[in-house]
Amino acid sequence: VVLAFGNFMNKGQRGNAYGFKVSSLNKIADTKSSIDRNITMLHYLIMIFEKSYPDILNIQQDLLSIPEAAKVNLAELEKEVYSIKSGLKALEAELQYQQSRVRERGDKFVPVVSDFITVASFSFSELEDQLSEAKDKFTKALRHFGEEEGRMQPDEFFGIFDTFLQSFSEARQDLENMQRRKEEEERRARMEAMLKEQRERERRVKKSQGGSVSEEVGEFDDLVSALRSGEVFDKDLSKLKRNRKRSGSQLLESCGRERPVTKVNY
Repeated sequence: VVLAFGNFMNKGQRGNAYGFKVSSLNKIADTKSSIDRNITMLHYLIMIFEKSYPDILNIQQDLLSIPEAAKVNLAELEKEVYSIKSGLKALEAELQYQQSRVRERGDKFVPVVSDFITVASFSFSELEDQLSEAKDKFTKALRHFGEEEGRMQPDEFFGIFDTFLQSFSEARQDLENMQRRKEEEERRARMEAMLKEQRERERRVKKSQGGSVSEEVGEFDDLVSALRSGEVFDKDLSKLKRNRKRSGSQLLESCGRERPVTKVNY
């Protein structure tokens, strides 16, 4: 899928490629849309996967060992294995030296170290086999992805995939957040349209009856204000209406109250 997109975007002299380097994989997350800079090619690929290739979305479950593999450096492992091998050889030489000497009574160095070397040599042989197997499998992985042997260490090679998987997860989260915001905006737009229609209907009814629409207009303004602030989604609309009526009653009451006048005699 990535190769198809690349060939389409680079059609011409740079198109019709048969493959791409693994190191180019993370450039997908850096290729941004000319319309919306927050959308990258990776976002668009995920949208295509969700629509046509939903199984690909489980790629992280198939590559659970990638983060640990990205921490491995074969060159450093070989150094450590060589250091263990040198230590065993030095211990074997010391054992031979102690065996050639006359031992004191109760000296257990030779039997204890001899047993240790036997067990350690067997474990070290398994370690060498595992290291050799890991090197062979890594070489096959490099060939499979068209990379040259000796040009990459496992931490660099698998690190590319680890970075891609992290970007993949972040892009999926971005799309979920964008979808959530879009649904929220659509819901608010529908609410505003409904409230506007209700306001017009109530105004026509009041006008035909010759009454006042000031109270309904005030209620509508309160509802629109609550809608835009988000309060309409977590508060009871009846409370807003009661507050509106209460504030209107208080205003009328304060206006109808007579102010005491002090009579002044000249």
